[in-house]
Amino acid sequence: MSDAEYATDVLVTADWLEDNLEAFQSDDPAHRLVEVDVDTEAYEDGHAPGAIGFNWESQLQDQTTRDILTKDDFEKLLGSHGITEDSTVVLYGDNANWFAAYAYWQFKYYGHDDVKLLNGGREYWVEHEYPLTDDVPAFDEVEYTASGPRESIRAYREDVENAIERGVPLVDVRSPEEFSGEVLAPPGLTETAQRGGHIPGAKNISWAAVTDDDGTFKSAEEIEQLYAEKQIDGDGTTVTYCRIGERSSVAWFALHELLGYDDTANYDGSWTEWGNLVGAPIEKGQADD
Repeated sequence: MSDAEYATDVLVTADWLEDNLEAFQSDDPAHRLVEVDVDTEAYEDGHAPGAIGFNWESQLQDQTTRDILTKDDFEKLLGSHGITEDSTVVLYGDNANWFAAYAYWQFKYYGHDDVKLLNGGREYWVEHEYPLTDDVPAFDEVEYTASGPRESIRAYREDVENAIERGVPLVDVRSPEEFSGEVLAPPGLTETAQRGGHIPGAKNISWAAVTDDDGTFKSAEEIEQLYAEKQIDGDGTTVTYCRIGERSSVAWFALHELLGYDDTANYDGSWTEWGNLVGAPIEKGQADD
């Protein structure tokens, strides 16, 4: 499926997926393929045969609370698309798997063990001319029972406050301009916070630093060295964050899944929450490393 150098076997290659597409198109719920994008436009233009399409904004979040799905809603979503708790699920999506990584993290939060990412995501699949279709699969509804939540991989605002006090490593994966407070959001995206800057003590390590130009993940050795240069070596807790929790899921995936740094949590509230909290401490400018 993937290179065995990583701590866990959680990546599949495009070649492997192409060779196994028949299993993912079957009514048998043993295998399910899911494309996760910020919206469904890309999916509607063409997707891997057998892939279910999830809208990150409207289907993987509670629109009233701006929170991840409740356990009940997560179970209903997956069951309605023919996914059981025993299914082998492969996720992929746009922006080098930003939103697919977020979905992966949510799957793990609710205890789904057999879930993987397509290395390189949607762009890699399309650019290398792997099969595409506009047929939307219709799988029979099944029962899904989540075993989670697994709170050890999720950080809340109280955890971040404690992390600041204890000097726990915080990884801010946003752009240098967002980190410094120069801008509140990447170009063209909605500003979601009242204040710019970063959480005190955070290290600015871009989410993209863990991937190559084609969107596939760098080797475990390269990723390990990248974080070690910022004194992050898996010895103790590490918290990742970004603006809305999706880019930080890529960093969480690299640290927790690829390197096996088990004590790594994703702060999905991220800057949208922290940058709007009255009185929450922030720093501006580039950090001194």
